Amino acid sequence: MPRSSNNTWFAIGVDAWNLTLEATWVIGMRLARMAQGGSRAEREARLMVTEKVAAGMELGMAIAVGRMGSNPEAITSGTIAHYRRGVRANRDRLSGRR
Repeated sequence: MPRSSNNTWFAIGVDAWNLTLEATWVIGMRLARMAQGGSRAEREARLMVTEKVAAGMELGMAIAVGRMGSNPEAITSGTIAHYRRGVRANRDRLSGRR
């Protein structure tokens, strides 16, 4: 079995760190929207829960059928990319970039 490259795990760590920063920004924007109350806040809360459940189910299925690869690096990197797509879409939507 080949050894994992430290450079690969370092790159994965950087990707995870970037995802964390971007997700934190999205959380802040969502909290601000929900703090305003009203129908937009209610819609945002529902969307947030629905997206999280769907993302978890999609990821589980992708891992189960082998779409994420077969080694720890590929699965970890694929998982980060999977969540990053959703976070980025929310960032764009909440910031008006859409």
